[in-house]
Amino acid sequence: MERAQSSHRESANFAMRHQKKTIKLGRTAEHRKALLANQVCSLIEHQRIRTTLAKAKAVRPLAEKMVTLGKKGSIHARRTAFAVLRQKDAVKKLFDEIAPRTADRNGGYTRIVKLGQRKSDAAPVAYLEWVDATGLIDQEIVDEAAEKKARKSKKEGEQDGSSAEKKTKKAAAAGT
Repeated sequence: MERAQSSHRESANFAMRHQKKTIKLGRTAEHRKALLANQVCSLIEHQRIRTTLAKAKAVRPLAEKMVTLGKKGSIHARRTAFAVLRQKDAVKKLFDEIAPRTADRNGGYTRIVKLGQRKSDAAPVAYLEWVDATGLIDQEIVDEAAEKKARKSKKEGEQDGSSAEKKTKKAAAAGT
């Protein structure tokens, strides 16, 4: 009986996944590498990105490594970061703005905030954001909300004006 179990394990390849840390995301290696690089560039540009939980967990180590390179600040580190990210603007912002902000922090530059499930396919969604950029993000959200409110009030003002014009036209038509 014991022999049957061992042969069953050998034929079914029940090997454990030791030393296999890569999250594959159902993509080829080239596609995954490009996706992760683009996600990190978006994170650098926008300070916070909304993505699936699996992608956020896959992007996080790469983002942390890029910040570590940014903290080194050498030409070699800059070229290594450019080789991974492939976007000059993102590398410049990483080395000039993000890395200096995290100079006193030893790792843990990003945080994942779970948001629940996406409506369309019920995929778990999360924010991936820089830990020290909370104030910046909050200010952007406040500015965005104020801008949205201003646009809405402007739109309502236009609608009120047009409805007032209609009322005066109706009253004039009824009076004649």
